[in-house]
Amino acid sequence: MKNKPVFASIILYFLSTILFTHCSKFDNPATYTPPATDTVLYVESDSDFANPERGFYRVAETYANNYEPLDVEQMKQWRTLQKADDGNYKVYSTLVFRNIVLEGYTDKNLPQDLLDKITNDFKSAREAGVKLILRFCYTVTQHSGSCSEGFICPKYGDALKNIVLSQIAQLKPLLQDNADVIACIQMGFVGTWGENYYSDYFGDPSSNGKGKLTDKNWSDKNEVLKALLDALPQSRMIQVRTPQMKQRYVYGVDAPTSSKALTDAEAFSGTDAARIGFHNDCFLSSPNDYGTYNDYGNSSSPGGDAYSILHAYAAADGKYVVVGGETCDDTYSPENNCENSGKAQTEMHNMHYSFLNCAYNNDVNDDWQTGGCIDAIKKNLGYRFVLHNAIFPKDATKAGMQLSFILTIENAGYASPYNARPVELIMRNKTTNKEFVFTVDTDVRKWYSGNNTINTKIITDNTMPAGNYDLFLFLPDAAKSLANRTEYAIRLANENMWDATTGYNSLNKTVEIK
Repeated sequence: MKNKPVFASIILYFLSTILFTHCSKFDNPATYTPPATDTVLYVESDSDFANPERGFYRVAETYANNYEPLDVEQMKQWRTLQKADDGNYKVYSTLVFRNIVLEGYTDKNLPQDLLDKITNDFKSAREAGVKLILRFCYTVTQHSGSCSEGFICPKYGDALKNIVLSQIAQLKPLLQDNADVIACIQMGFVGTWGENYYSDYFGDPSSNGKGKLTDKNWSDKNEVLKALLDALPQSRMIQVRTPQMKQRYVYGVDAPTSSKALTDAEAFSGTDAARIGFHNDCFLSSPNDYGTYNDYGNSSSPGGDAYSILHAYAAADGKYVVVGGETCDDTYSPENNCENSGKAQTEMHNMHYSFLNCAYNNDVNDDWQTGGCIDAIKKNLGYRFVLHNAIFPKDATKAGMQLSFILTIENAGYASPYNARPVELIMRNKTTNKEFVFTVDTDVRKWYSGNNTINTKIITDNTMPAGNYDLFLFLPDAAKSLANRTEYAIRLANENMWDATTGYNSLNKTVEIK
Protein backbone atom coordinates (compact mmCIF):
# COMPACT_ATOMS: atom_id res chain seq x y z
CA MET A 1 0.00 0.00 0.00
CA LYS A 2 2.88 2.38 0.76
CA ASN A 3 4.26 1.95 -2.82
CA LYS A 4 1.12 3.24 -4.58
CA PRO A 5 1.94 6.96 -4.38
CA VAL A 6 5.39 6.36 -5.87
CA PHE A 7 3.94 4.25 -8.73
CA ALA A 8 1.27 6.88 -9.36
CA SER A 9 3.91 9.60 -9.54
CA ILE A 10 5.87 7.65 -12.13
CA ILE A 11 2.75 7.15 -14.25
CA LEU A 12 1.88 10.83 -13.99
CA TYR A 13 5.40 11.78 -15.10
CA PHE A 14 5.22 9.64 -18.23
CA LEU A 15 1.75 10.86 -19.12
CA SER A 16 2.85 14.45 -18.76
CA THR A 17 5.87 13.83 -20.95
CA ILE A 18 3.78 12.19 -23.69
CA LEU A 19 1.14 14.91 -23.62
CA PHE A 20 3.78 17.65 -23.69
CA THR A 21 5.54 16.01 -26.59
CA HIS A 22 2.33 15.62 -28.62
CA CYS A 23 1.24 19.16 -27.88
CA SER A 24 4.60 20.44 -29.06
CA LYS A 25 4.19 18.60 -32.38
CA PHE A 26 0.64 19.84 -32.75
CA ASP A 27 1.67 23.41 -32.04
CA ASN A 28 4.54 23.22 -34.55
CA PRO A 29 3.32 21.07 -37.46
CA ALA A 30 5.75 20.15 -40.22
CA THR A 31 5.10 22.24 -43.36
CA TYR A 32 4.56 20.57 -46.77
CA THR A 33 6.49 22.07 -49.64
CA PRO A 34 5.03 21.17 -53.03
CA PRO A 35 7.54 20.27 -55.73
CA ALA A 36 8.77 23.12 -57.87
CA THR A 37 7.09 23.47 -61.25
CA ASP A 38 7.62 25.14 -64.60
CA THR A 39 4.73 26.71 -66.51
CA VAL A 40 5.11 26.75 -70.29
CA LEU A 41 3.00 29.20 -72.27
CA TYR A 42 2.01 28.51 -75.88
CA VAL A 43 1.07 30.77 -78.77
CA GLU A 44 -2.22 30.18 -80.55
CA SER A 45 -2.13 29.83 -84.33
CA ASP A 46 -4.59 31.62 -86.59
CA SER A 47 -3.86 29.28 -89.49
CA ASP A 48 -6.27 26.97 -91.23
CA PHE A 49 -4.98 23.45 -91.86
CA ALA A 50 -6.16 19.91 -92.47
CA ASN A 51 -7.27 17.83 -89.48
CA PRO A 52 -8.95 14.42 -89.60
CA GLU A 53 -12.72 13.80 -89.47
CA ARG A 54 -13.79 17.44 -89.59
CA GLY A 55 -14.22 20.47 -91.87
CA PHE A 56 -15.72 20.95 -95.32
CA TYR A 57 -16.15 17.64 -97.13
CA ARG A 58 -15.90 16.78 -100.82
CA VAL A 59 -18.57 14.86 -102.73
CA ALA A 60 -17.83 11.76 -104.79
CA GLU A 61 -21.11 10.24 -105.94
CA THR A 62 -21.21 7.11 -108.07
CA TYR A 63 -23.77 4.70 -109.55
CA ALA A 64 -23.73 0.96 -109.05
CA ASN A 65 -24.38 0.30 -112.73
CA ASN A 66 -21.75 2.82 -113.89
CA TYR A 67 -19.21 2.75 -111.08
CA GLU A 68 -16.52 5.42 -110.99
CA PRO A 69 -13.89 4.45 -108.43
CA LEU A 70 -12.43 6.95 -106.01
CA ASP A 71 -9.37 8.71 -107.40
CA VAL A 72 -6.43 8.52 -104.99
CA GLU A 73 -4.57 11.47 -106.48
CA GLN A 74 -7.71 13.60 -106.50
CA MET A 75 -8.32 12.86 -102.82
CA LYS A 76 -4.71 13.70 -101.98
CA GLN A 77 -5.22 17.04 -103.72
CA TRP A 78 -8.38 17.64 -101.69
CA ARG A 79 -6.29 17.36 -98.54
CA THR A 80 -4.42 20.48 -99.69
CA LEU A 81 -5.94 23.97 -100.00
CA GLN A 82 -8.16 23.76 -103.06
CA LYS A 83 -11.09 25.74 -104.46
CA ALA A 84 -14.50 24.49 -103.34
CA ASP A 85 -16.65 22.91 -106.05
CA ASP A 86 -18.40 25.84 -107.77
CA GLY A 87 -17.55 27.98 -104.76
CA ASN A 88 -15.61 31.22 -104.31
CA TYR A 89 -13.51 29.97 -101.40
CA LYS A 90 -10.80 27.39 -100.77
CA VAL A 91 -10.79 24.54 -98.25
CA TYR A 92 -8.74 21.69 -96.86
CA SER A 93 -10.75 18.46 -97.01
CA THR A 94 -10.00 15.29 -95.06
CA LEU A 95 -13.52 13.92 -95.52
CA VAL A 96 -15.13 12.58 -98.69
CA PHE A 97 -18.88 12.06 -98.90
CA ARG A 98 -19.21 8.78 -100.80
CA ASN A 99 -22.80 8.46 -101.99
CA ILE A 100 -23.31 5.11 -103.73
CA VAL A 101 -26.53 5.06 -105.77
CA LEU A 102 -27.78 1.48 -106.01
CA GLU A 103 -29.81 2.20 -109.12
CA GLY A 104 -30.98 -1.02 -110.73
CA TYR A 105 -30.76 -3.02 -107.50
CA THR A 106 -34.15 -2.37 -105.95
CA ASP A 107 -35.23 -5.98 -106.42
CA LYS A 108 -32.09 -8.11 -106.08
CA ASN A 109 -28.92 -8.64 -104.14
CA LEU A 110 -25.70 -6.78 -104.85
CA PRO A 111 -23.24 -8.62 -107.13
CA GLN A 112 -19.78 -9.54 -105.90
CA ASP A 113 -18.24 -7.29 -108.53
CA LEU A 114 -19.94 -4.26 -106.95
CA LEU A 115 -18.88 -5.29 -103.46
CA ASP A 116 -15.30 -5.58 -104.70
CA LYS A 117 -15.46 -2.06 -106.16
CA ILE A 118 -16.69 -0.68 -102.85
CA THR A 119 -13.86 -2.50 -101.07
CA ASN A 120 -11.36 -0.90 -103.44
CA ASP A 121 -12.79 2.52 -102.56
CA PHE A 122 -11.86 1.91 -98.94
CA LYS A 123 -8.33 0.99 -99.99
CA SER A 124 -8.11 4.18 -102.06
CA ALA A 125 -9.32 6.35 -99.18
CA ARG A 126 -6.73 4.75 -96.89
CA GLU A 127 -3.96 5.39 -99.42
CA ALA A 128 -5.02 9.00 -99.87
CA GLY A 129 -5.18 9.75 -96.14
CA VAL A 130 -8.89 10.62 -95.98
CA LYS A 131 -12.01 9.17 -94.38
CA LEU A 132 -15.43 8.58 -95.86
CA ILE A 133 -18.89 9.76 -94.90
CA LEU A 134 -20.80 6.89 -96.45
CA ARG A 135 -24.37 6.74 -97.74
CA PHE A 136 -26.27 4.24 -99.88
CA CYS A 137 -29.48 5.12 -101.68
CA TYR A 138 -31.46 3.85 -104.67
CA THR A 139 -32.29 7.05 -106.50
CA VAL A 140 -31.28 10.69 -106.69
CA THR A 141 -33.70 11.42 -109.52
CA GLN A 142 -36.89 13.44 -109.06
CA HIS A 143 -39.74 12.93 -111.51
CA SER A 144 -42.04 15.92 -111.90
CA GLY A 145 -45.72 15.49 -112.66
CA SER A 146 -49.26 16.40 -111.74
CA CYS A 147 -49.00 15.38 -108.07
CA SER A 148 -49.43 17.96 -105.33
CA GLU A 149 -45.69 18.46 -104.84
CA GLY A 150 -45.23 18.95 -108.56
CA PHE A 151 -41.44 18.85 -108.78
CA ILE A 152 -41.31 15.27 -107.46
CA CYS A 153 -43.99 12.62 -107.80
CA PRO A 154 -44.34 8.88 -107.05
CA LYS A 155 -43.08 6.37 -107.84
CA TYR A 156 -39.91 7.57 -106.24
CA GLY A 157 -37.73 4.53 -106.83
CA ASP A 158 -36.54 3.12 -103.49
CA ALA A 159 -36.67 -0.53 -102.44
CA LEU A 160 -38.74 -2.84 -100.26
CA LYS A 161 -37.57 -3.43 -96.69
CA ASN A 162 -36.54 -7.04 -97.26
CA ILE A 163 -34.24 -5.95 -100.11
CA VAL A 164 -32.71 -3.20 -97.97
CA LEU A 165 -32.05 -5.56 -95.08
CA SER A 166 -30.58 -8.21 -97.35
CA GLN A 167 -28.18 -5.71 -98.93
CA ILE A 168 -27.11 -4.34 -95.55
CA ALA A 169 -26.26 -7.91 -94.56
CA GLN A 170 -24.12 -8.17 -97.70
CA LEU A 171 -22.34 -4.91 -96.88
CA LYS A 172 -21.70 -5.78 -93.24
CA PRO A 173 -18.35 -7.60 -93.72
CA LEU A 174 -17.05 -4.66 -95.79
CA LEU A 175 -18.11 -2.13 -93.19
CA GLN A 176 -16.61 -4.15 -90.37
CA ASP A 177 -13.31 -4.68 -92.16
CA ASN A 178 -12.91 -1.06 -93.26
CA ALA A 179 -14.27 0.92 -90.35
CA ASP A 180 -10.85 2.53 -89.93
CA VAL A 181 -11.52 4.80 -92.94
CA ILE A 182 -15.24 5.31 -92.25
CA ALA A 183 -15.79 8.55 -90.35
CA CYS A 184 -19.49 7.75 -90.05
CA ILE A 185 -22.38 6.38 -92.10
CA GLN A 186 -25.65 8.09 -92.94
CA MET A 187 -28.77 5.97 -92.70
CA GLY A 188 -29.68 6.38 -96.38
CA PHE A 189 -31.45 3.55 -98.27
CA VAL A 190 -34.95 4.98 -97.71
CA GLY A 191 -36.49 7.53 -100.07
CA THR A 192 -35.12 9.77 -102.82
CA TRP A 193 -31.52 10.81 -102.08
CA GLY A 194 -31.66 8.40 -99.13
CA GLU A 195 -33.15 11.19 -97.00
CA ASN A 196 -36.01 9.06 -95.60
CA TYR A 197 -38.76 11.29 -96.94
CA TYR A 198 -40.13 10.65 -100.46
CA SER A 199 -40.48 6.88 -100.20
CA ASP A 200 -42.59 4.26 -101.97
CA TYR A 201 -42.40 1.72 -99.14
CA PHE A 202 -41.53 3.45 -95.86
CA GLY A 203 -44.19 6.15 -95.79
CA ASP A 204 -44.57 9.44 -97.63
CA PRO A 205 -45.19 12.31 -95.20
CA SER A 206 -45.22 14.86 -98.03
CA SER A 207 -48.44 16.27 -99.46
CA ASN A 208 -48.12 13.57 -102.13
CA GLY A 209 -48.79 10.95 -99.47
CA LYS A 210 -50.62 10.88 -96.18
CA GLY A 211 -48.84 13.87 -94.71
CA LYS A 212 -47.59 11.81 -91.79
CA LEU A 213 -46.00 8.46 -90.95
CA THR A 214 -47.77 5.42 -89.49
CA ASP A 215 -46.58 3.14 -86.71
CA LYS A 216 -45.57 0.60 -89.33
CA ASN A 217 -43.56 3.21 -91.23
CA TRP A 218 -41.63 4.05 -88.08
CA SER A 219 -41.17 0.38 -87.23
CA ASP A 220 -39.84 -0.39 -90.71
CA LYS A 221 -37.38 2.52 -90.58
CA ASN A 222 -36.25 1.37 -87.15
CA GLU A 223 -35.49 -2.09 -88.54
CA VAL A 224 -33.24 -0.55 -91.19
CA LEU A 225 -31.49 1.64 -88.63
CA LYS A 226 -30.98 -1.32 -86.30
CA ALA A 227 -29.52 -3.38 -89.15
CA LEU A 228 -27.04 -0.60 -89.94
CA LEU A 229 -26.06 -0.18 -86.30
CA ASP A 230 -25.39 -3.91 -86.13
CA ALA A 231 -23.50 -3.88 -89.42
CA LEU A 232 -20.97 -1.37 -88.10
CA PRO A 233 -18.53 -1.83 -85.23
CA GLN A 234 -19.62 -0.13 -82.01
CA SER A 235 -16.87 2.42 -82.55
CA ARG A 236 -18.78 4.08 -85.40
CA MET A 237 -21.85 6.29 -85.46
CA ILE A 238 -24.77 6.56 -87.88
CA GLN A 239 -26.43 9.84 -88.83
CA VAL A 240 -30.20 10.09 -89.30
CA ARG A 241 -31.92 12.83 -91.25
CA THR A 242 -34.20 14.23 -88.52
CA PRO A 243 -34.07 14.37 -84.72
CA GLN A 244 -37.43 12.59 -84.44
CA MET A 245 -36.00 9.56 -86.24
CA LYS A 246 -33.61 9.06 -83.34
CA GLN A 247 -36.31 9.64 -80.72
CA ARG A 248 -38.61 7.07 -82.28
CA TYR A 249 -35.83 4.53 -82.55
CA VAL A 250 -34.57 4.98 -79.00
CA TYR A 251 -37.93 5.38 -77.24
CA GLY A 252 -40.36 3.68 -79.65
CA VAL A 253 -42.89 4.71 -82.28
CA ASP A 254 -45.00 6.60 -79.72
CA ALA A 255 -42.08 8.65 -78.40
CA PRO A 256 -43.06 12.29 -77.84
CA THR A 257 -41.00 15.16 -79.20
CA SER A 258 -40.17 15.93 -75.56
CA SER A 259 -38.11 12.72 -75.29
CA LYS A 260 -34.86 13.35 -73.43
CA ALA A 261 -31.48 13.84 -75.04
CA LEU A 262 -28.29 11.97 -74.15
CA THR A 263 -26.51 12.86 -70.94
CA ASP A 264 -22.78 13.10 -70.36
CA ALA A 265 -22.91 9.81 -68.46
CA GLU A 266 -24.56 8.05 -71.41
CA ALA A 267 -22.36 9.59 -74.09
CA PHE A 268 -19.79 7.53 -76.04
CA SER A 269 -20.89 4.35 -74.27
CA GLY A 270 -21.31 2.26 -77.42
CA THR A 271 -25.08 1.87 -76.95
CA ASP A 272 -27.38 2.40 -79.92
CA ALA A 273 -28.59 5.70 -78.45
CA ALA A 274 -25.01 6.93 -78.08
CA ARG A 275 -24.21 6.02 -81.71
CA ILE A 276 -26.98 7.93 -83.54
CA GLY A 277 -26.19 11.44 -84.78
CA PHE A 278 -27.74 13.83 -87.30
CA HIS A 279 -27.21 15.10 -90.83
CA ASN A 280 -29.19 18.23 -91.60
CA ASP A 281 -29.17 18.50 -95.38
CA CYS A 282 -31.02 21.82 -95.36
CA PHE A 283 -29.04 23.82 -92.83
CA LEU A 284 -30.69 27.21 -92.16
CA SER A 285 -32.86 26.91 -95.27
CA SER A 286 -36.24 27.82 -93.76
CA PRO A 287 -37.79 28.45 -90.34
CA ASN A 288 -37.69 24.67 -89.66
CA ASP A 289 -35.00 23.67 -92.17
CA TYR A 290 -37.48 22.18 -94.65
CA GLY A 291 -39.04 19.74 -92.24
CA THR A 292 -35.92 18.81 -90.28
CA TYR A 293 -37.68 19.81 -87.07
CA ASN A 294 -41.16 18.52 -87.94
CA ASP A 295 -43.21 16.10 -85.89
CA TYR A 296 -44.24 13.47 -88.45
CA GLY A 297 -46.95 11.97 -86.27
CA ASN A 298 -47.89 8.28 -86.15
CA SER A 299 -50.99 6.10 -86.37
CA SER A 300 -52.57 7.75 -83.34
CA SER A 301 -51.30 11.32 -83.57
CA PRO A 302 -51.15 14.05 -86.21
CA GLY A 303 -47.95 15.68 -87.37
CA GLY A 304 -46.99 19.33 -87.32
CA ASP A 305 -44.19 21.81 -86.85
CA ALA A 306 -42.20 21.17 -83.67
CA TYR A 307 -39.22 23.44 -84.25
CA SER A 308 -38.63 24.74 -80.75
CA ILE A 309 -38.68 21.45 -78.89
CA LEU A 310 -36.89 19.33 -81.53
CA HIS A 311 -34.28 22.02 -82.17
CA ALA A 312 -33.53 22.12 -78.43
CA TYR A 313 -33.38 18.32 -78.33
CA ALA A 314 -30.95 18.18 -81.25
CA ALA A 315 -28.75 20.87 -79.69
CA ALA A 316 -28.51 18.96 -76.41
CA ASP A 317 -28.04 15.54 -78.01
CA GLY A 318 -25.64 16.82 -80.67
CA LYS A 319 -23.00 17.62 -78.07
CA TYR A 320 -22.31 13.88 -77.85
CA VAL A 321 -22.81 12.60 -81.40
CA VAL A 322 -21.69 13.29 -84.95
CA VAL A 323 -23.47 16.27 -86.57
CA GLY A 324 -23.03 17.57 -90.11
CA GLY A 325 -24.85 18.22 -93.36
CA GLU A 326 -25.21 20.80 -96.09
CA THR A 327 -26.96 24.01 -97.02
CA CYS A 328 -29.71 23.76 -99.62
CA ASP A 329 -31.52 27.09 -100.21
CA ASP A 330 -30.39 30.70 -100.07
CA THR A 331 -33.87 32.20 -99.81
CA TYR A 332 -33.80 32.04 -96.00
CA SER A 333 -31.77 35.20 -95.76
CA PRO A 334 -30.45 37.04 -93.81
CA GLU A 335 -30.84 34.27 -91.20
CA ASN A 336 -28.33 31.99 -92.95
CA ASN A 337 -25.75 34.78 -93.36
CA CYS A 338 -22.77 35.66 -91.20
CA GLU A 339 -23.33 37.42 -87.93
CA ASN A 340 -24.59 40.03 -87.12
CA SER A 341 -27.26 40.07 -89.81
CA GLY A 342 -27.50 36.28 -89.71
CA LYS A 343 -26.75 33.40 -87.36
CA ALA A 344 -24.73 30.87 -89.38
CA GLN A 345 -21.81 30.50 -86.97
CA THR A 346 -24.05 30.67 -83.92
CA GLU A 347 -26.17 27.83 -85.28
CA MET A 348 -23.14 25.69 -86.11
CA HIS A 349 -21.78 26.23 -82.61
CA ASN A 350 -25.08 25.58 -80.84
CA MET A 351 -25.79 22.43 -82.86
CA HIS A 352 -22.18 21.15 -82.70
CA TYR A 353 -21.39 20.84 -86.41
CA SER A 354 -18.33 18.81 -87.38
CA PHE A 355 -18.63 19.02 -91.17
CA LEU A 356 -20.45 20.63 -94.09
CA ASN A 357 -20.60 20.13 -97.85
CA CYS A 358 -18.39 22.42 -99.95
CA ALA A 359 -20.22 21.47 -103.16
CA TYR A 360 -23.78 22.40 -102.24
CA ASN A 361 -25.34 24.89 -101.88
CA ASN A 362 -22.68 27.45 -102.66
CA ASP A 363 -25.24 30.20 -103.13
CA VAL A 364 -25.31 30.05 -99.34
CA ASN A 365 -21.67 29.20 -98.69
CA ASP A 366 -20.39 31.95 -100.98
CA ASP A 367 -22.34 34.45 -98.88
CA TRP A 368 -20.14 33.43 -95.96
CA GLN A 369 -17.14 34.31 -98.12
CA THR A 370 -18.47 37.77 -98.99
CA GLY A 371 -19.80 38.23 -95.46
CA GLY A 372 -16.39 37.61 -93.93
CA CYS A 373 -17.03 34.54 -91.78
CA ILE A 374 -15.94 31.69 -94.06
CA ASP A 375 -12.42 31.62 -92.58
CA ALA A 376 -13.79 31.22 -89.06
CA ILE A 377 -16.18 28.48 -90.21
CA LYS A 378 -13.39 26.60 -91.98
CA LYS A 379 -11.27 26.60 -88.83
CA ASN A 380 -14.02 25.90 -86.31
CA LEU A 381 -16.08 23.13 -87.90
CA GLY A 382 -15.60 20.21 -85.55
CA TYR A 383 -12.78 20.49 -83.01
CA ARG A 384 -9.94 23.02 -82.88
CA PHE A 385 -7.61 22.39 -79.97
CA VAL A 386 -5.47 25.26 -78.67
CA LEU A 387 -2.94 24.48 -75.94
CA HIS A 388 -2.66 27.60 -73.77
CA ASN A 389 -0.30 26.44 -71.03
CA ALA A 390 1.20 23.40 -69.37
CA ILE A 391 2.65 22.82 -65.90
CA PHE A 392 5.54 20.37 -65.52
CA PRO A 393 7.81 19.43 -62.61
CA LYS A 394 11.00 21.50 -62.48
CA ASP A 395 13.12 18.93 -60.68
CA ALA A 396 14.40 15.67 -62.10
CA THR A 397 12.17 12.59 -61.93
CA LYS A 398 13.56 9.20 -61.03
CA ALA A 399 13.02 6.48 -63.63
CA GLY A 400 10.07 4.31 -62.67
CA MET A 401 8.49 7.08 -60.61
CA GLN A 402 5.48 9.29 -61.24
CA LEU A 403 5.55 12.27 -63.61
CA SER A 404 2.60 14.62 -63.18
CA PHE A 405 1.61 17.47 -65.48
CA ILE A 406 -1.36 19.70 -66.28
CA LEU A 407 -2.48 20.84 -69.74
CA THR A 408 -4.95 23.66 -70.32
CA ILE A 409 -6.53 23.10 -73.73
CA GLU A 410 -9.26 25.20 -75.29
CA ASN A 411 -11.52 23.63 -77.88
CA ALA A 412 -12.27 26.65 -80.05
CA GLY A 413 -14.32 24.52 -82.45
CA TYR A 414 -18.03 23.84 -82.63
CA ALA A 415 -17.79 20.19 -81.53
CA SER A 416 -15.58 17.60 -79.91
CA PRO A 417 -14.25 14.59 -81.88
CA TYR A 418 -16.96 11.98 -82.37
CA ASN A 419 -14.61 9.00 -82.78
CA ALA A 420 -12.32 7.83 -80.00
CA ARG A 421 -8.55 8.15 -80.27
CA PRO A 422 -5.66 7.76 -77.82
CA VAL A 423 -3.69 10.64 -76.33
CA GLU A 424 -0.04 9.84 -75.82
CA LEU A 425 2.90 11.54 -74.17
CA ILE A 426 6.08 10.87 -76.12
CA MET A 427 9.36 11.22 -74.22
CA ARG A 428 12.35 11.34 -76.58
CA ASN A 429 15.91 11.05 -75.24
CA LYS A 430 17.85 14.06 -76.47
CA THR A 431 21.06 12.05 -76.84
CA THR A 432 19.87 8.76 -78.33
CA ASN A 433 16.50 9.85 -79.79
CA LYS A 434 14.94 6.73 -78.27
CA GLU A 435 11.27 7.30 -77.58
CA PHE A 436 9.15 6.13 -74.67
CA VAL A 437 5.37 6.24 -75.13
CA PHE A 438 2.85 6.73 -72.33
CA THR A 439 -0.95 6.80 -72.55
CA VAL A 440 -2.62 9.88 -71.07
CA ASP A 441 -5.80 9.00 -69.19
CA THR A 442 -8.30 11.25 -70.98
CA ASP A 443 -11.04 11.03 -73.62
CA VAL A 444 -10.73 13.57 -76.46
CA ARG A 445 -14.42 13.07 -77.24
CA LYS A 446 -15.07 14.89 -73.97
CA TRP A 447 -12.81 17.82 -74.78
CA TYR A 448 -15.94 19.87 -75.38
CA SER A 449 -16.09 23.40 -76.78
CA GLY A 450 -14.49 25.77 -74.28
CA ASN A 451 -11.65 25.24 -71.82
CA ASN A 452 -10.51 21.78 -70.74
CA THR A 453 -8.00 21.02 -67.98
CA ILE A 454 -6.12 17.74 -68.39
CA ASN A 455 -4.64 16.92 -64.99
CA THR A 456 -2.78 13.69 -65.42
CA LYS A 457 0.10 11.54 -64.29
CA ILE A 458 2.14 8.78 -65.84
CA ILE A 459 4.55 6.25 -64.35
CA THR A 460 7.84 6.53 -66.15
CA ASP A 461 9.60 3.42 -67.41
CA ASN A 462 12.12 2.13 -64.88
CA THR A 463 14.44 1.21 -67.78
CA MET A 464 14.71 4.79 -68.99
CA PRO A 465 18.36 5.86 -69.05
CA ALA A 466 19.24 8.95 -67.07
CA GLY A 467 19.23 12.04 -69.22
CA ASN A 468 17.12 14.80 -70.71
CA TYR A 469 13.91 14.04 -72.61
CA ASP A 470 11.90 16.23 -74.98
CA LEU A 471 8.14 15.97 -74.56
CA PHE A 472 5.52 15.64 -77.31
CA LEU A 473 1.75 15.19 -77.38
CA PHE A 474 0.53 12.66 -79.94
CA LEU A 475 -3.14 12.13 -80.85
CA PRO A 476 -3.05 9.31 -83.45
CA ASP A 477 -5.94 7.43 -84.99
CA ALA A 478 -7.28 4.62 -82.84
CA ALA A 479 -6.99 2.04 -85.64
CA LYS A 480 -3.71 0.13 -85.77
CA SER A 481 -3.76 0.43 -89.55
CA LEU A 482 -3.65 4.24 -89.31
CA ALA A 483 -1.89 4.85 -85.98
CA ASN A 484 1.42 5.73 -87.62
CA ARG A 485 -0.09 7.79 -90.44
CA THR A 486 0.48 11.51 -89.81
CA GLU A 487 -2.52 12.38 -92.01
CA TYR A 488 -4.76 10.85 -89.36
CA ALA A 489 -3.14 12.50 -86.31
CA ILE A 490 -4.65 15.61 -84.72
CA ARG A 491 -2.69 18.83 -85.01
CA LEU A 492 -3.00 21.45 -82.27
CA ALA A 493 -3.74 25.02 -83.32
CA ASN A 494 -0.49 26.44 -81.97
CA GLU A 495 2.63 28.02 -83.42
CA ASN A 496 5.89 26.06 -83.55
CA MET A 497 4.49 22.77 -82.30
CA TRP A 498 3.49 20.58 -85.25
CA ASP A 499 5.90 18.04 -86.70
CA ALA A 500 4.47 16.91 -90.05
CA THR A 501 6.96 14.05 -90.23
CA THR A 502 5.86 12.32 -87.03
CA GLY A 503 2.42 13.83 -86.38
CA TYR A 504 3.66 14.92 -82.95
CA ASN A 505 2.87 18.21 -81.24
CA SER A 506 6.00 19.46 -79.46
CA LEU A 507 5.34 20.60 -75.90
CA ASN A 508 8.54 22.69 -76.05
CA LYS A 509 9.64 21.24 -72.74
CA THR A 510 12.56 19.07 -71.64
CA VAL A 511 12.48 17.04 -68.42
CA GLU A 512 15.29 15.22 -66.67
CA ILE A 513 15.16 11.55 -65.74
CA LYS A 514 17.70 10.46 -63.13
